[in-house]
Amino acid sequence: MPARSAGSDPAPSRRAGSDPVPAGGAAATSAVRGYVVALDVGGTAMKGGLVGAEGEILLTDRRPTPRDEGPLRVIEAIRAFVADLARAGHGTPSGVGVAVPGLVTEDRAVYSANIGWKDVPAADFSPLDVPVRLGHDVRTGGLAESVLGAGRGERDFLFLPIGTGIAGALVMSGTPYGGSAGCGGEIGHVPVFPGGERCACGQIGCLETYASAASVARRYAERLSRAASTRPPGLPRRTGDLYAGPPAQSDLPHAGAHEDFHSPALGLRSPGPVEGRAFSPAPGLRPPGSLEGHAPLPEPSQDVITSLGSSPYVGEIASARVPATAEDVVHLAMRGDPAASAVWDDALEALSYALATYTLLLDPSMIVLGGGLAEAGPALFDPLAERLQSRLTFRAAPPLRRAALGMNAGMLGAALLGWQAAGVPDPGTTWALDVLRSPSVP
Repeated sequence: MPARSAGSDPAPSRRAGSDPVPAGGAAATSAVRGYVVALDVGGTAMKGGLVGAEGEILLTDRRPTPRDEGPLRVIEAIRAFVADLARAGHGTPSGVGVAVPGLVTEDRAVYSANIGWKDVPAADFSPLDVPVRLGHDVRTGGLAESVLGAGRGERDFLFLPIGTGIAGALVMSGTPYGGSAGCGGEIGHVPVFPGGERCACGQIGCLETYASAASVARRYAERLSRAASTRPPGLPRRTGDLYAGPPAQSDLPHAGAHEDFHSPALGLRSPGPVEGRAFSPAPGLRPPGSLEGHAPLPEPSQDVITSLGSSPYVGEIASARVPATAEDVVHLAMRGDPAASAVWDDALEALSYALATYTLLLDPSMIVLGGGLAEAGPALFDPLAERLQSRLTFRAAPPLRRAALGMNAGMLGAALLGWQAAGVPDPGTTWALDVLRSPSVP
């Protein structure tokens, strides 16, 4: 697709509710001395904004990514989004920064299996006659965390957002490292369990297969389905029974006993120690503390679990979602649901193996965890730190730190790319951190 100059596209139509929303009102926009358009493109949604020369977030907006309509339609949607954002600003933007998934260089989107495009020049993502710079979505978030967030002042760290998938930004000597062909940071496809499940990428036992938010939810549903399909007729249904099913009222933990109810997931404290409790691991896995010789669970059935109704702890969730989310699984694990605890334990084991390998190879000063799963807070950070240290016998584990920029990381990173495209050296290093208190992308 050849690059087109500004004005060659017809003005994109504006649907109700699609106009960008000024973060600081009209006065903020009119006071702009210079700004860039920043866009973070994901497989589901695009998060965009205008960011001023001092780092102030002047405007934010969010739109769906029309991935199901094909790669050309996605590119058209990006161009329209950039044009609408620029029109909402004051004057011509100094540059455009766009973070996209897949294999990326600063001037070309080489390939994205998620969206389907191949070899798209950076200029094709913008209808404006201003410089454009592309960045890999995760590395761009890592850039923002390095310059503005949890990695500020650190030269070497790993930024690991855990969401629908898992990829990492290897920040080395202050710069996100992409490798020889832009493939660096694919820590989600590091094999952690060689005899484990097949990953969607075709490999066996990848980290992403066990520890991404999507996989945590999927594996919990499969575990319930597997247990329900092998439950002998007439077997009593009990709390803690992996056959699940609605428990008898007398079997449920009563309201006054929550303080003493312990999660069976290893490393989780909710709130007391749980050593000695064992559960059946997934086939091929033997987490520490599991029973040697324990019979493996049956292979998953073809049935699909579509609700939380078969968990005896479903009442612990205020509003049961269909199907269960990773957030639900963590909640249920902390309340003692055995199936959820087993799935969460596998995720923690997988993460600890991958992070131990990374630590031994590259010796990061810290590991920054982001994405939706980082919202689990102590349920993730405490047991993961404990397990990571247990795998590093002769050295201290790097500290785990929560990402600071949240949902704004990709968009702020794209803004840094936009200012780089405009020729500004080391953008962001002089920005006051109070600008980061600007409203998040809606």
